[in-house]
Amino acid sequence: MSLAGLRDRGWSDAMIAALLGQADVQGRDPRRWSLAPVRLYLLARVEAVERTPEFASSAAADRGWAASLAAAERRRRAVLASIGAAPIDVPRIPATELARRAVRHRHLLEPHGPGGPGGVTAGAMARWQVGYLRYALTRYDSLLDGLYGDTGRTEAEQLLRRRVYEAIAAAYPHLAQECRRRMGDVR
Repeated sequence: MSLAGLRDRGWSDAMIAALLGQADVQGRDPRRWSLAPVRLYLLARVEAVERTPEFASSAAADRGWAASLAAAERRRRAVLASIGAAPIDVPRIPATELARRAVRHRHLLEPHGPGGPGGVTAGAMARWQVGYLRYALTRYDSLLDGLYGDTGRTEAEQLLRRRVYEAIAAAYPHLAQECRRRMGDVR
C-alpha cells in the first residue's frame, strides 16, 4: 500500500511514522521517471495496526486536532463578519474643537513636541486629527475579542482599521487623504 492509499484510509503522516515506521519496500518506481522514492507498506501489517488501540487513539487525536482547527476557523469567520457588520459611529466635532483636541492628545503622547495649532503644518494637523479620532474609536477594538494567536487576528485587525479609517474619511472629507495614506500602511 502506498502513502496515498494510507491517507485514503484515514492515516496521517504522523500516524504512519509512529505506528508503521519504515516502509516494507523502498526504492524508485521503475514505471515513472521520477527521483521521488516509493514507499510501500504490506497490507497485512497495515490492517493489523488498524486493529490496535494505539491506532484508534491516534485517529481520535487527529480528529480532535481537525475539530479544533475548524472551531478556530468558525471563530475567525464570526469575528470578521461582526467587524464587517458593525456600524462605525465617528463623533462629529466642529473643526476648531477637533484641532484643539488633536493638539491636546498629541501633547499627551509627546509632551515635548511642537506647539499649538498655529505652528503646525496642515499635513501634521491632519495626522494628529486622524490619530485623535482613531484613538476616540478604540472601543471598536473589543470586536477583536475571541481571536487569539494567528487565528485570523491580523486579518481582523486590518479589516477593523480599514473600516475605521473609511468611516473617519466619510465623516471628515478634509481628512480623507490622511486616512487613505494610513490605509495604505494597513493593506
